[in-house]
Amino acid sequence: PCTFPVKLWLLVNNPCVHSVQWDARGEGLFIDQGLFEQELLGVGPGAAGEEELFKTKNFGSIVRQLNLYGFHKLTVSPATSAAGSRPGSAAARGDTSYPRGPLHHFWNPHFRYGRPDLLVEIKRLTKANKEKLDAGLEVTSRLADDFQH
Repeated sequence: PCTFPVKLWLLVNNPCVHSVQWDARGEGLFIDQGLFEQELLGVGPGAAGEEELFKTKNFGSIVRQLNLYGFHKLTVSPATSAAGSRPGSAAARGDTSYPRGPLHHFWNPHFRYGRPDLLVEIKRLTKANKEKLDAGLEVTSRLADDFQH
């Protein structure tokens, strides 16, 4: 099973997924909550009957996972909410129905467009990992194994 950051990376780079987009600089991602719930959590009308990507139907649980992996929520202002002209972005597809909202903007220093190599730096903040970090010790990641499957 691949870890949460790898799933997120695969989603944001998948042209068929419309609810998760890179921001204009490719340094963060926008998640359209309503569309995400419908497209990926199987909630509401038009929900796809695909295999479950996430073990939850609750968007709050997804936000909690983002926080556990060190993603920070940024304030969405009209200036920053323009989806970038990156591949797969709403702007590149000419998709004027995006966003359906509410729109959430998340950022992690190791989650960058075109840099899957940085994913190994994203660690889940468990109690044990937090103690290691506080003690100045290295926290190892299982991501490298996941990304090769």
